[in-house]
Amino acid sequence: MTENDDPGADVDILLHRLDPDLPVPSYAHPGDAGLDLLAAAPVVLPPGGRATVPTGIAIALPRGFAAFVHPRSGLAAKHGITTLNAPGTIDAGYRGEIKVILVNTDTRAEARLERGDRIAQLVIQQVASARFTEVERLPGSDRGAGGLGSTGGYAIAEGAH
Repeated sequence: MTENDDPGADVDILLHRLDPDLPVPSYAHPGDAGLDLLAAAPVVLPPGGRATVPTGIAIALPRGFAAFVHPRSGLAAKHGITTLNAPGTIDAGYRGEIKVILVNTDTRAEARLERGDRIAQLVIQQVASARFTEVERLPGSDRGAGGLGSTGGYAIAEGAH
């Protein structure tokens, strides 16, 4: 089976370009999970500062789908720019402009982004709706009731911080 044979691989998304001069979001490479979101306006992020950046697009997702705004690893690694509230969730019923909250984690240098720069990735995923059933006790599991950090996997000695 090839990737084109997978009937669940593609989903049609309605897109409204609020800024017709910007290109439609696209995948940089075949098989990428995230579509590139572009800045619709220039932004200057002071050291430690943040800004809400418009993308110039609005979408209509089908019921059962959500879109998630993820940081771009290149911006984070090279410039210390990442997204707050990551991943940002866009529900199927949202019809407003997609905006990205960017933060400059560099404490010394400002960061400048120009209109049209790639600022984040948009990942479209199928999501399930949950129905809760209240019970007196949950069934057992290998992990049990172990809480945050209970599986270990880190080399920091207890009390050594």
